[in-house]
Amino acid sequence: MMRKALALVLFGQFLFAQEKPQYLFEELYFADPSVHVFNKKIYIYPSHDIQTEVTDAANGGHFNMKDYHVLSLESPSQKAKDEGLILKLEDVPWAEKQLWAPDIAKKGKNYYFYFPAKDKNGIFRIGLATSKNPAGPFKAEKEPIKGTYSIDPKVLEDNGKYYIYFGGLKGGQLQQYRDNVHSEKYPNLGKDENALLPKMALLKNNMKGLAEAPKDIMILDENGKLLKAGDQHRRFFEGVWVHKYQNKYYLSYSTGETHKLVYATGDNPYGPFTFQGEILSPVVGWTTHHSIVEIDKKWYLFYHDSKLSGGKSYLRSLKVRELKYDENGKIIPMNGQD
Repeated sequence: MMRKALALVLFGQFLFAQEKPQYLFEELYFADPSVHVFNKKIYIYPSHDIQTEVTDAANGGHFNMKDYHVLSLESPSQKAKDEGLILKLEDVPWAEKQLWAPDIAKKGKNYYFYFPAKDKNGIFRIGLATSKNPAGPFKAEKEPIKGTYSIDPKVLEDNGKYYIYFGGLKGGQLQQYRDNVHSEKYPNLGKDENALLPKMALLKNNMKGLAEAPKDIMILDENGKLLKAGDQHRRFFEGVWVHKYQNKYYLSYSTGETHKLVYATGDNPYGPFTFQGEILSPVVGWTTHHSIVEIDKKWYLFYHDSKLSGGKSYLRSLKVRELKYDENGKIIPMNGQD
């Protein structure tokens, strides 16, 4: 009996150890990992945190990224390798500053790298750069993608079609739009008003433009009602990601001020999505921007925190841990302080 109990304890310790997150790269500060498997190799496309002359934290001004790198690794248990610079701010004709969280998609033999940046008028747009190689270098288009705005692009390939998702509040400027029209004079929402929603649109066949006007992604509560602006534990803030599991679409995102990573599920790329629960409790740092990716028949959560910089929210480090579902397809919540 004692041997069996000891075996169970040791097995439990083994499982616990296996589920602990690990840092992927410690020589530079990277955040907002967009993770994809291309040609049987794992690539990470993060934002690149640096300490710059900007010290004003208002609306995220101290997140003053100026370039993008790509990292690679053979398996999630390894340390990542820096493949080097793939795009610099000065190589983007229309952009002025703040190269925030990107994403990438492959179609045919080409790689399409989507990224947000502020234009010469201080307005966030989403740009595009292309390459024949997942490790770059990438060449930026001369203009941002018409009809896009705000931050945090995510591209989903589904049944041969490609959809782009985007949006982020406060520094991401989503609150400055209603029905895709920009104004800095829109009033702040009351806590009982419907929350602002992330946007999505079908991409054109050439991947360089929108095939339709951006649409709201409806996120509903358990009663089929839209989440409210005051529901900070569930409503969308930024960092949208979409993946499929057992023919369900999982929309995950950060709640912002409450620092949670949560998710909702739906039956098609447009939604609506019904809120399901928490994925990751608050990390050390401001908020969580992530990827959920299947690799070799296991699922992984890639994200970041600020532990290695002593809690400086603008100097973050990449992490990975295994993500698991229960028998009903619910994501088993994880502790962000690990």
